[in-house]
Amino acid sequence: MLDPGAAARTVEPVRILDRVRIDRRTVVDGGFLDTLHHDRSLRRMQREQDSVPAMTTQRDQPHVLEGGLYGLGDRLGFVAGLILAVSAFTGWYTGPGEGVTVSVLGWHTGTLGKLVFLIGLGVVLLVALREIGVAMPAVLPESLLTIALGALATIFVLVRVISIPDDFFFAGRGVGIWIALVSAVCVIAAGLLQASEEL
Repeated sequence: MLDPGAAARTVEPVRILDRVRIDRRTVVDGGFLDTLHHDRSLRRMQREQDSVPAMTTQRDQPHVLEGGLYGLGDRLGFVAGLILAVSAFTGWYTGPGEGVTVSVLGWHTGTLGKLVFLIGLGVVLLVALREIGVAMPAVLPESLLTIALGALATIFVLVRVISIPDDFFFAGRGVGIWIALVSAVCVIAAGLLQASEEL
């Protein structure tokens, strides 16, 4: 407490010793009695601050998005690759037979049909490897490989769309070959999305 009858004196400012100790002086009779270090409350505040988990920025976290897989490009690539592989066992050509409708599977259209199946499996395997943490070499990014596989599949399917094998001259193009073509184009789109996510 200040003594009203005491002569006016200059009050020393509060000096900060460190993070948890503050030098506070009590003025009595115009003089300083003792130095009190009030550090209990400050230490408690510091403990509470230390107990709060540190906020991590998006740059510190791996490039993993919600939904399991890394991003939309991977999800689209997985689905499109799976459909592309399955489309090899759908009817690429259909035509009238002896009282029935004949359907020719893509697998039976020659080497190209089998290659389309293998490419679809390759796209699915590529996404699965990325999901479990196996990364491709830096000189061959996954997005570029996905685009290349999708382009090859698109070319192979287009060849079968334009040129029907002579063994199936009686048949026309079935729904299966169009499914294969759309899924091959979707694989290319998935590779482009992966490239945009990698930037």
